[in-house]
Amino acid sequence: MWLRKTEQQAPFLIVGLGNPGLEYRYSRHNFGFMVLDALAEHWSVPLKKIKFKAVVGEDRYQGNKVVLAKPLTFMNESGRAVAPLLRFYKCPPENMLVIHDDLDLPLGTLRIRPSGATAGQRGMESITRMIATQEFPRMRLGISRPPGQMDPKDYVLKKFLPAEEELKIMVINQAVEAVECFVTQGLTKAMNTYNGEVA
Repeated sequence: MWLRKTEQQAPFLIVGLGNPGLEYRYSRHNFGFMVLDALAEHWSVPLKKIKFKAVVGEDRYQGNKVVLAKPLTFMNESGRAVAPLLRFYKCPPENMLVIHDDLDLPLGTLRIRPSGATAGQRGMESITRMIATQEFPRMRLGISRPPGQMDPKDYVLKKFLPAEEELKIMVINQAVEAVECFVTQGLTKAMNTYNGEVA
């Protein structure tokens, strides 16, 4: 008896948002980039290939094809890299997880959602505009609000304080675990397990 060949599973696209350039490397706005770098190191996936205005790495994780991507377009134009990647890899929006910083959450908080508004995050605004939907998972990493009267635009480009470094690393490690959970066990499991303050 002949068995039908099973349909190939759709790939996952994991996107970390940030700004390219050494001057921005350690800024709060580059929290998404930091998670992607940590994930690539953890999986031993080189992030070297340039494709559609992004640096990408491809591998399989527990049988699932996964593409890691860091847009090189600067935060406000992230969609110009993400939209063509989504099309090229034939990745359904529900298999794309976008990781980004969030002013409205305190540092030490990680929040995964299946969809929703952009809350003023310029990279997310660009992506939703370019792919014409808000229906895709996102991981928000809290960076807290700026102190005093500091302009948020200036604040997000500043580095984390030395006193915040340990908490920042804890968030990155938990975010890496959450991505692995998303890929292997699904969005609901990742939300139920990792949403909230880092342990």
